Amino acid sequence: MIKSLALSYGEQYAQQEEALRSKGDGRSSIHYPALFLFVGDKIAPVIAPVLDSCERKWDNAGGVMAMHALPEGGSPVGYGASGSARVMPLTLPSAAGHDPRTVRADIYRAFQEDSRYLAEMNRSLRRISNSIADYGRLYSSFDVIHLSIITRVDDPLNVFLPEITLLARAVLGQSFKSVQTDLYALINEREQGDNFGYSSSVGLAFMRELEGMQLPDYTFRAPLLVTEDGLSIPVSHGPSQLFDLVYLLSDKNERGMMPTGGMQDNYEIISHISLLKNRVRPTSDEASGHGGYNNMTFKSGIRGSSGRQGYATAGFSGVRRPNMQIALAVLYHGFRRLAVNMREGSMPGVRERQALFGLGADTLRERSLQLLPDEAGLQEMTGLMSHGRPSYNELKYLSLREAEELLFGSGGSDYFRSNFTAAAAGRLESIEPLREWRPLLAAQEEAVPAVTFYQLAEWTADRDDAGSLLYGLRQHMAGLRSVLANAKAELEQLYSDTVERQPFQRVPLFDKRTVRNFIQYLFTVVYGKKYELLQLETELGLCRRLEAALERIHAESIARVKIMETLEEELRGIAQDSIQRTRDDIGQNIMEYYGVVTEEVMKEIETRRGPGVFFSERYLGSLSQLLDQGQEAVVERLIEICRRELLAAEAFALSFEEELLRRANVAVAYDNKQVLSKEELFKRLYRSLEEGAIVNVRLFEYTQEHRHEEKYFFGDSTSEFLRYVYGVDETTRIYRLGFVHEQRRSGVEKLNLMGGFHLEDLLYYRNGRVYYETYVQNGYKLHAIEEEHLPELR
Repeated sequence: MIKSLALSYGEQYAQQEEALRSKGDGRSSIHYPALFLFVGDKIAPVIAPVLDSCERKWDNAGGVMAMHALPEGGSPVGYGASGSARVMPLTLPSAAGHDPRTVRADIYRAFQEDSRYLAEMNRSLRRISNSIADYGRLYSSFDVIHLSIITRVDDPLNVFLPEITLLARAVLGQSFKSVQTDLYALINEREQGDNFGYSSSVGLAFMRELEGMQLPDYTFRAPLLVTEDGLSIPVSHGPSQLFDLVYLLSDKNERGMMPTGGMQDNYEIISHISLLKNRVRPTSDEASGHGGYNNMTFKSGIRGSSGRQGYATAGFSGVRRPNMQIALAVLYHGFRRLAVNMREGSMPGVRERQALFGLGADTLRERSLQLLPDEAGLQEMTGLMSHGRPSYNELKYLSLREAEELLFGSGGSDYFRSNFTAAAAGRLESIEPLREWRPLLAAQEEAVPAVTFYQLAEWTADRDDAGSLLYGLRQHMAGLRSVLANAKAELEQLYSDTVERQPFQRVPLFDKRTVRNFIQYLFTVVYGKKYELLQLETELGLCRRLEAALERIHAESIARVKIMETLEEELRGIAQDSIQRTRDDIGQNIMEYYGVVTEEVMKEIETRRGPGVFFSERYLGSLSQLLDQGQEAVVERLIEICRRELLAAEAFALSFEEELLRRANVAVAYDNKQVLSKEELFKRLYRSLEEGAIVNVRLFEYTQEHRHEEKYFFGDSTSEFLRYVYGVDETTRIYRLGFVHEQRRSGVEKLNLMGGFHLEDLLYYRNGRVYYETYVQNGYKLHAIEEEHLPELR
């Protein structure tokens, strides 16, 4: 429960901060209009993430349009809030119900035989072309349009790729001087599951067709343009490759691993490449001297010495201000500081502690006396009826006990027991120290300095220490027992003594008066001694009740202390676990730095609003009461304080780089090996971005000589970190390095481009070929065109 509460709070803070910081990011603009054309049923989940990424990062993304070529009867779902209004469907024959052995050929034939599909495609493309024209004011130029076609290699609808591509280019070409067309082919190896053989075969069939489309002598001619009267106009292509560039992106990276966000990274790659190729270049780029992307240079770089055009891929990574980890660290450090404050609390001397609980010797005696009936009531005992009227001569040789018995039997002791002993016991029984102390202790907990359950646990500990209230009380009780034992012995001695030895007035010749004087003496002296004994016993009984109450206070306090310790450890573990799950670079120094920051913010609040403010009702209130409600109540109140007071402080309103730099420079003990210098932190951050941006295809024996690489950072190129990046391997790097300058508050991103490989270099291609050939040999018709028109398998 505590973990879910903490993580929910951390996630909510991260979402709020992400939205806030992103609003502070300077967004780039694209130069020419852009159209995304998603082909296939399996590509539907890709649409919303790609468009949302553009929406977040492009200043003029409001004019970006999209089309989805989906099967007839398919539901245009998954476009997301930003895309639903701007994604136009493009209807194609459905693969449902067709024999998997011939499905690609079957739906292609259905398209050829039913003219309404082509007619509807024409109408849809013209409508979207007109819609793009409505956003002309958003772009610097309307000469070129960037057409990005995105499909899954194993989706049967990509059999229509030449027709869709050429018709789109033909229609768009009527409004734009040039249509730059790129293909993004996604390979989802994680989802193949039980259909891996068939899925791989379909994927390889598409790749074989793609190889033909990218040949320099590729030609295509078909009557694709259709007028409103149903007249067809041929569209021709070639001889040349169909796509300007083809990007192959898998959910398995170059090292053969499937990162958690593998496919999600590919969506970011598509939007970032689209921006890189079509970005408005501000004058600040030229001033910085950092090279930007050049499409011709990249194409030339991936062609290689053989002249054969290679394929491209990419990798993407980003680091952002670790908002969730910050929130959890602040929650822990805030709690820890409050616990430290409570532990320090008020430290009065022993006498002051005893006075607080009414445990001083004088106070205990005075209170025990208040529990007894008035001693003057002993005089009333002289009115007790005696048994007959024995003479003094009959009494004087008797012991006092014998004389009392002769005179009153058990009447005297019964009277004392009833009117004194029982009355005192009743009053003692009504004493409830805990009920008396709780309001007092509650007030002390809110006092400055406070007396908290940390102090109470220490003061009430069962130890032989003068600082322990229990020890002091038990010492006093031991003294009472000793005095009580002596008093009992004295009373016994007195009772054993003879009447004639007692110092009371004898009146010669007046026997009755002498007896009355003895009776007066008996109740004044002997029962006076009993009264003293009763006071001592009552005080001892009072001490026992106080002792039990102190033990209860100790048990409650130590239980609260242990809950606090457990809670502190749990919050610490939650924060550290979250930090450990981040990349090493971005998680460094978080606990150390935010320990300092949280301390400073809380001190500032206390300076402004007074010491002890965090234990006022506006803040935490009584922690004892919260703990009694459960740990969740404490964490909920603490989360509220963190949100409202701590995280709202100026110290937390830092951009990604400012936060990173301050965290890198946190002042800590010299021997703390966990804390990194700024240089080491930058080094790790750079390495982490590079590791995270490993390209998303798995290649087989791909040699370095064919490899062309370009690497781009998206962020503030004048920042300290990106200046560091520019200097890394400046004299030895064999790749092209560029910067997309944006005023970034939320983080830094890296896009690695790599190209020059061929389809046969893909491990997916090599593995899939075995399945492809097996399925073909077993009668599967995986193509809509004849074998002689397909390139040879390599």
